[in-house]
Amino acid sequence: MGDFTVSLVKKPRYVIEDACTGCTSCVEYCPVEYPDKFNQGISDNKAVHIYFAQAIPLIAYIDESCIYLKEKKCRICENVCQANAIDFHQKPEKLQIRVGAVVLSPGYEVYDPAVKEEYGYGRIPNVVTSMDYERLLCATGPYEGEILRASDKKHPQNVAWLQCIGSRRLTEGDNSYCSSVCCTYTQKQVILTKDHHADAKCTVFHNDVRAYGKDFERYYQNTAALADTRFIRSYVNIVGENPENHNVIIRYSTPDEGVKEEEFDMVVLSVGLNPPEDNQRLAEMFGLELDQHGFCKGEPFNPMNTGAPGVFVSGAFQGPMDIPESVFSASAAGSQTGELLDYRRDKLTKEREYPSEKDVTGEEPRIGVFVCHCGANIGRIVDVPGTVEFAKTLPNVVYAQEQLFSCATNSAKEITDMIKEKGLNRVVVAACSPRTLEPLFRDTLREAGLNQYYYDMANIREHCSWCHSKEREASTAKAQDITRMSVARACLLEPLSEIDLPVNKAALVVGGGIAGMTAALSIAEQGHEVYLLEKSNELGGLAVRIHDTLDGLDVPAYLEELKAKVFKHPLLHVYTGAEITEATGYVGNFVTKVKSWRGLVEIKHGVTVVATGSGVYEPNEYLYGQDERVMTHLELEERITNGDEGLAEAETVVMIQCVGCRNEERNYCSRVCCGESVKNAIKLKKQNPERDVYILYRDMRTYGYMEDHYREANELGVRFVRYEPEQAPQVEAAESDEGKPVLRVSLPDYILSTEIAIDADYVMLAAAVVPGEDNVELSGLFGAALGEDGFFKEAHVKLRPVEFATQGVYLCGAAHYPKYIHETINQAYGAAGRALTMLSNDIVTVSGSVCEVKEDACMGCRACLEACSYDAIEMRKTKGGPKAVVNPVLCKGDGLCNACCPTGAIYLKHFTDEEVFSQIDAYAPPDEDILGQIDAAVNQ
Repeated sequence: MGDFTVSLVKKPRYVIEDACTGCTSCVEYCPVEYPDKFNQGISDNKAVHIYFAQAIPLIAYIDESCIYLKEKKCRICENVCQANAIDFHQKPEKLQIRVGAVVLSPGYEVYDPAVKEEYGYGRIPNVVTSMDYERLLCATGPYEGEILRASDKKHPQNVAWLQCIGSRRLTEGDNSYCSSVCCTYTQKQVILTKDHHADAKCTVFHNDVRAYGKDFERYYQNTAALADTRFIRSYVNIVGENPENHNVIIRYSTPDEGVKEEEFDMVVLSVGLNPPEDNQRLAEMFGLELDQHGFCKGEPFNPMNTGAPGVFVSGAFQGPMDIPESVFSASAAGSQTGELLDYRRDKLTKEREYPSEKDVTGEEPRIGVFVCHCGANIGRIVDVPGTVEFAKTLPNVVYAQEQLFSCATNSAKEITDMIKEKGLNRVVVAACSPRTLEPLFRDTLREAGLNQYYYDMANIREHCSWCHSKEREASTAKAQDITRMSVARACLLEPLSEIDLPVNKAALVVGGGIAGMTAALSIAEQGHEVYLLEKSNELGGLAVRIHDTLDGLDVPAYLEELKAKVFKHPLLHVYTGAEITEATGYVGNFVTKVKSWRGLVEIKHGVTVVATGSGVYEPNEYLYGQDERVMTHLELEERITNGDEGLAEAETVVMIQCVGCRNEERNYCSRVCCGESVKNAIKLKKQNPERDVYILYRDMRTYGYMEDHYREANELGVRFVRYEPEQAPQVEAAESDEGKPVLRVSLPDYILSTEIAIDADYVMLAAAVVPGEDNVELSGLFGAALGEDGFFKEAHVKLRPVEFATQGVYLCGAAHYPKYIHETINQAYGAAGRALTMLSNDIVTVSGSVCEVKEDACMGCRACLEACSYDAIEMRKTKGGPKAVVNPVLCKGDGLCNACCPTGAIYLKHFTDEEVFSQIDAYAPPDEDILGQIDAAVNQ
């Protein structure tokens, strides 16, 4: 541990990386064609090619299909390459790298349905996998974003998806686990299919719809509500192909219509995830253990730790997981690596250097416009070439071009090169939301020696192609309007300077549950003071009510061990019974006042981690609170653990899922309830195999390996009965035929097509997980946004899943969304890892786009003070009376203050009145009184 030597063999590219310009002339002339693996073999590729459109580096390589490499003939590529970049003398190169730690992220393999004859894959041309379909949908795919059938190259108008291909099955060649991601990616493909062809008919044949992730439930509902879209709960057989039209015939059954056959133009197999193909080799090489399914076996309460010292794992090698979980597991592995190698921090890195900034003040604007296809996201709807030609006609535009992905490395280099070559002093990128990628493009300007505030972004994706996806002409016209407005504003942009601030090296963690304690320990382990706040008098959070996991792990023992580490750590300061009375400051320099049994203290810290957990819904239905035989799942677990005598003698127990969620008031899945019920059901059956245990469910969302426990419950005799929300179970106190007092649970059975009644001794309610009761207050204190359901909202669901939009504030645990303990630990380490990226800096840079006051125009009315949420404005005495002054460090540039200033004394740099008015003027036809219309709207 701490000193690995890794031996690598670098294969020859046969292309000199520094010389290749990526022009692809060699690709054009190469005579060798063979099925392109990246496009699933649907289209052909050349022996010399660039692997895919966003490859890094974006240069060509020559593979083993090359005629010269096999027969010493050809060398056409060498002759056509003007950069002399082809080099057939390259040999395999052996490298050795010394490292202190290893992170394994080999990902997964896609299940191959060809191993099963029944799926028809490879035998019936119009049966494709979801990965094939993904490539068909993509602008860089085999047909440039057109969905075409293999049999006749026609657009399919009637498409079916078959779920759980290769997953949730015990048959040979299949996997017993749920692959966790297929339900949601299928919904995405349905939406994209409807975007491609609005009249297309889409049918999804599914078992349970496992929309368990954050906002997944709404996503599913929105998909199901699309016109001509069906979700049918049924197993399906592929019968064969109609020889006349090559449609695929499938057979399925429904309770209402029985067994029937139906034809589809195309059938998509929603294939699952397999472990990476070289998993055994990795296991032997690094001395780690694989689980029963072939993925890496991590420590039970530390999924990143492989058990091999200094070797960590992130992503889907832990087991099937979606993109957000992969991202924060990567940050988590990074944080654990940081704990190990903290002593080497800053020893091997060097500060990035930019060229000197060119002073273009006073120059005539020379604007370059770059219009992005965003794959097919924009280009499918907006006429990008037409928008480029339109941009060339605009005043001060000296250059315009289209780009497939403006955010790709090669595109950024193109922008940098064009700035230099064309002498551009302003840049407009017409692409996506500036929220995500504006910093990247600003950095591109810095690379070219321009002040980064000479950049403007026209959002033609969210504002055009996404919201007007069925109006191509109108969407294009709007994109050109937005681009014209952006160009007009760019003419008036001015250079701005940013401010460097020192970073306080301490961290504040709010919440003393598993997430908070884990994050706090990881940060402290890397040499930083940490202040851990818990509002109750005991650490542990909601986990103190959980006695074991579905895998049988001892949660109380783990909690005691974790708490002991927290209390013993010399850099960790615990405040229980804590109440936050005030939180001020900014990234790198927060000040939080806390009242606790220690008294009132003021804590100065550079970052904040919000880990406040969640609560449990208190049901007001199903006789809860009226009959003591009705309890929640946590209360049932407590009674089982305590050996409750009444429960031990129970003959029948009924569990009702989705109580208090997946409804109008809480339109989300609580994620953990299905696993909790299966755990308790298995315990009850093992206590007394003769006992009847029922689980009444809408969808059993036992994703991942929990599917094996779901199956175990079935094998033990637990009975699963599905219900629909409009015909939810009814519970009433009654007497059995023997005169015994019971709880009678009534509901329709869709399999038996009849109403059933179950006489139960106890009824357990899988009560919803609800947001923490202090979330609204904490949101205001730390500028941490809340989502629609009241949980804290991450900055970006995939790119920044543990960060807030507010710099220096991070997020983990159930405060973000309900999750299991191992997922909580993953995310807690992830938040710690992101916090460490801030704490490891000595300075932090704040934006130059802040407000400033023209003192002469300020009349001291204080309206701006009341509008500012960040306490960035104060009044100072001057000879002309009290005047407002902005602290640029505290200012977040939200513009609320200057919007309410009656004299226009306060203004926001980079968004001045002149710049905004120029956009309005550029949009409005001369005879339209746009400002008058705005005033009228405001007055209304």
